[in-house]
Amino acid sequence: MATKQVIGPPLVINGRQLSLSRAIRAGDFVFLTGQVPMKDGAPMTGGSIEDQTRACIEDIRDILQQAGCELSDVVKSMVWLKNREDFPGFNQVYAEYFPEQPPTRSALVSDFLIDILVEIECIAYKPQ
Repeated sequence: MATKQVIGPPLVINGRQLSLSRAIRAGDFVFLTGQVPMKDGAPMTGGSIEDQTRACIEDIRDILQQAGCELSDVVKSMVWLKNREDFPGFNQVYAEYFPEQPPTRSALVSDFLIDILVEIECIAYKPQ
């Protein structure tokens, strides 16, 4: 029988624990919460779209490793960009991390609750 497993420690920003999990393994799937660019434990409000995209994907890689997965196990990603014109820079960096058999992806332009340029959420598949 498959069980739900929380992956990673609680997420704390500015001394406050957020009411979400970094990731959840449910059977053979791992669902990651939307990853915002972080630097030194705080949202990365500066830097280029390329810098922020790298920060998101590096954190995604770290969380996936805690779940026993790799970036190549990602089957779906959802991306939100603050600015439509940032898509080429985002896409260039994203392609560096997913050079072969990239996951399916949705991308939207959206306003954020914090001053960032990108957020990435993904689902990985890795049979236990």
